Amino acid sequence: MFARIAGAALRAVLVAVVVAIPSLLLPGTGSGGAEIVTLLALLAALLTFAEYNSNYPSIVEFRGAPPLNRMRFAALTAMLLSLSLIAKHQVEPTNLTALLAGVGRLVGGLTDFPYSPVRLAALMLPATAPPELLDAVRIAAGVSYLIALTAVGAFFFAVRVLGWPVMNGSFNVWINLPLFDPTAGGDVVHRLQRDGHINVMIGLLLPFAIPALVKLGSEMFRPVTLDDPQTLIWAMSAWAFLPASMVMRGVAMLRIAELIQQKRRRAYTDADGEAVQTA
Repeated sequence: MFARIAGAALRAVLVAVVVAIPSLLLPGTGSGGAEIVTLLALLAALLTFAEYNSNYPSIVEFRGAPPLNRMRFAALTAMLLSLSLIAKHQVEPTNLTALLAGVGRLVGGLTDFPYSPVRLAALMLPATAPPELLDAVRIAAGVSYLIALTAVGAFFFAVRVLGWPVMNGSFNVWINLPLFDPTAGGDVVHRLQRDGHINVMIGLLLPFAIPALVKLGSEMFRPVTLDDPQTLIWAMSAWAFLPASMVMRGVAMLRIAELIQQKRRRAYTDADGEAVQTA
């Protein structure tokens, strides 16, 4: 019990710190903004502690199947931390921020090619956007998208090479998929495969669709503005993290469906063998 409470408390503290990273690293946050960030950090910490301190699942998926959620958390942390340090280079340059800014400029340039998600993210800005803002969006989009691709690749490696989730023991569908009802009707494998393919497909399309929707909305309503560094950091992190998280969820569900199929085949084989011996 003590280990569960300590683990939940540690996760809550880490989540709160990650939410506050841009405000902690970037100067110039007003009192109102600091209060909002503090409230959001405390709320995220409380939700995390309540989820991981409970014996019963609620909304967090794959709670007992590491390292999926750890990879998601590491990816979001890397995005917020790297983009915050790159933005900090404009006001308080250091050797570390200069290194990250140089790497970010290189990554932004390499990923900014025709029809790429990074190019589309830059094109969602209004035509009157200054070149400095376009460059900042290009760098932030390139870095966050590269981190997202790395997280997806690492999880795919864990699935196909390390054998996730079998490497952690048995997989409990109720704890790890609390929002999935196996008794809702239809074959479980078919539903898992369908949901997995939908998640992967939507995750692959979102980086392209979000800039197009933002551009369409800005033409009908108010144009999007990313002048504030913290707004830029959160917008680009969400733009890259949410699709990557959906792809990872889809791959995980397809893997669970594959394991259920393998277990069924073994059960059928054993049943056929017993029938032959009996005959």
